Order: sequence, then C-alpha cells, then structure tokens
Amino acid sequence: MLEKRYQDWMDEFMDSWKELNWERTLNTLDKNVKYYENPLDSPCKDFIEVTNLWNVVADNQKDIDYQYKILSYTDELCIINWQMTRTLMPSNIRQQIDGIFQISVNEEGKCTYFKQWRYTR
Repeated sequence: MLEKRYQDWMDEFMDSWKELNWERTLNTLDKNVKYYENPLDSPCKDFIEVTNLWNVVADNQKDIDYQYKILSYTDELCIINWQMTRTLMPSNIRQQIDGIFQISVNEEGKCTYFKQWRYTR
C-alpha cells in the first residue's frame, strides 16, 4: 500500500510533466515542500520559487518520454531512479537524463520533501 502511494505520486508527477502541464505538476507538491532542485544548493525558499522553476517547462521542452523504478522506500522516504528523453526548445536538441528522486509523500498524496540528482547528456 505504501509503495502504491509513491507509485501514484510518481505517475502523476511524471505524466503531468510529460503533458507540459506545470500547474498539475505543482499540484503534486505540498505548499510547504522542502524542494531541492540541485542537491548541492539550499532548498527553494518558498512555493513561489518552486513555481518559478516549473512555469517555464511548457516553453523550454517537448516530446518527453520517461520511465522509472522505485528502488527503496520506508514510511518516511522513497528513492526512485528515473530516465527521461526530451527535446529542448528552441534548439530542438534531444536530451537524455538519468536521475534519482528522494521524496517523502504525506497521507494526502502530496510531496513534502523533494531532492534530485541527475546526469544529463
């Protein structure tokens, strides 16, 4: 049941990203999420900063395909390996990403902690 909660969250997060529906993507996140865009930086200071990261997605990428695998999870934490291909706009360069998400999801299915590591080529 717990794995299903993480899987449901990941499906909604990645499907909304694929559809370039950044508002729907933001809806997967708790308004007080501790959100790390980069693991070496401090987390976003507030939800406005998170919104600013996502509201450009529809303008700078397209043709998104993804897959993922849940590697490990507990009540408090889930580790997910994800891969994505996308086309960057306006250059039309095809990009491959292999990454890790470290997330926590509350009982309402909203992400309260989000940290990612990714390699892009």
